Amino acid sequence: MNPLAWLLATLLLSAPAWAQDREQLERRMQSVATLIESSSAARQIEASGDASAREKRDNARLIHREAVLTLQRGEVPAAAKLLDQAAREMMNGVRLAKPEQVAGEQAKRDFTARMESAKALLVAQQRITQEKGNAAEASEATRRIEGLIADADKRAAAGRIDEARPLVDRAYLTARVSIEAMRRGDTLVRSLNFATPREEYDYEIDRNDTHRMLIQVLLADRKDKMPSMQGFIDRAATLRGDAEAQARRGEHPAAIKTLEDSTRELVRAIRAGGIYIPG
Repeated sequence: MNPLAWLLATLLLSAPAWAQDREQLERRMQSVATLIESSSAARQIEASGDASAREKRDNARLIHREAVLTLQRGEVPAAAKLLDQAAREMMNGVRLAKPEQVAGEQAKRDFTARMESAKALLVAQQRITQEKGNAAEASEATRRIEGLIADADKRAAAGRIDEARPLVDRAYLTARVSIEAMRRGDTLVRSLNFATPREEYDYEIDRNDTHRMLIQVLLADRKDKMPSMQGFIDRAATLRGDAEAQARRGEHPAAIKTLEDSTRELVRAIRAGGIYIPG
């Protein structure tokens, strides 16, 4: 099934039907999250380079996030309508990212750019590991990143870009999370000197998102790890929702602390999935 057809199938169940069955709505909530973050439709939008298509996807993310929070408050019909809006916004994004705009050469360029970024982060991760004298976990992360990059290079050389891209994405995200974890709390991070609590909150949102993306990439081919990760993921999601609610009330210092707790749960999930990162 092509991405647009998949989207249409997602929308076949109307909001009123969802509203009658919370359990079914929760399943759909997860399906739409997958659609937005890691489906072929999401990859099509990412590869197209179309700014309008990416904006639609970002809108879908925001609406989906609000749908989750609304469901957590027990407002099932309202959550169902928001979820429908998120899926439709994603569909509009796919329509803008027409398949014919996505050429093989563009995919190769995107892969090359991400590979360069992953290798640059690997060098930084190795340097920071030596500087800070981090032991087993950081060294294990280094070996895993090196292995992913080597595997991705091999597949790309054989013309299997579609197989290579998820591997280099995982290497990039693992390196980024590892570096952030090692630098967390020292002067490099704190020298950012956030002007307001809101700025620091936005920084923590980005950090939380990076960990979530790594988990999504990890689960793409490690479904067997899901049972050991799920509890941590669920707790992280609950804390993330709490933090966003605090931020909406203007309680940014409290929201920052809650986000940090959420990210710690994501670190535990990543470790349970077999990726060893400091933190």
